Amino acid sequence: MGKVIITFQTTADGSIGPEMGWHQGGGQDGADADDLVLGDAMLLGRKTFETIAPYWKPLTDPFSERVNSMPKYIASTTLTEPLDWNASLIKGDFVDEVRRLKAEHTGNLLSYGCGELAFNLVKHGLADEIHFWVHPIVWSEPVRPFHGLGHVRMKLKAAHVLHTGVILQKYEPLSVDE
Repeated sequence: MGKVIITFQTTADGSIGPEMGWHQGGGQDGADADDLVLGDAMLLGRKTFETIAPYWKPLTDPFSERVNSMPKYIASTTLTEPLDWNASLIKGDFVDEVRRLKAEHTGNLLSYGCGELAFNLVKHGLADEIHFWVHPIVWSEPVRPFHGLGHVRMKLKAAHVLHTGVILQKYEPLSVDE
C-alpha cells in the first residue's frame, strides 16, 4: 500500500507564497532530495497542477523525465479531461478515490503544496506524512501552510539538516481543528 506524503518548500518564517524567488533548487539539496521528492505518482490540486505543469513539461533531463512520466491525479471541480502531462482527474468521492489510489500504488503518492487539497488529505486521515523543507531565509510573505483553513496537529518523526542549512522536517499528521 502506498503512502500519501504532503511535501512543500517554506522559509524559516513559514512563507510559502507563489513567488518563490527565495528557493534555490539543485545542488546537494536537490541530490539529497531526489528520492524523497519523487514517488510512484503525484496527487495535486488544480492550482498546483496549473502552476508546475508548464515548468516541468519542457524539461528533458533524467530527473525531469521521471517527473513528467509519472501519473498525476488532480483534485478539481473546475477542470475537465483530457488533461496533459500524464494527468487525470480524481472522479467520484474524493476520500474513496484517494484510498483506492493508496491501495493501487506500492510507493509514495506525493502531494506538492500545502493548501486546500493538503488540508483535506489531513482532515480525512488520508495523509501519512507532511514534509516541510525549511529554507534559511525570512521572506515575510502572508501565505502560510494550510492558508488559514484550520489547525493541523502533528508529531515530529525526523529532522535532517542538509549542508546548505535547509532542514527537512518529517511529521505525522495527528488531527485537524477547524
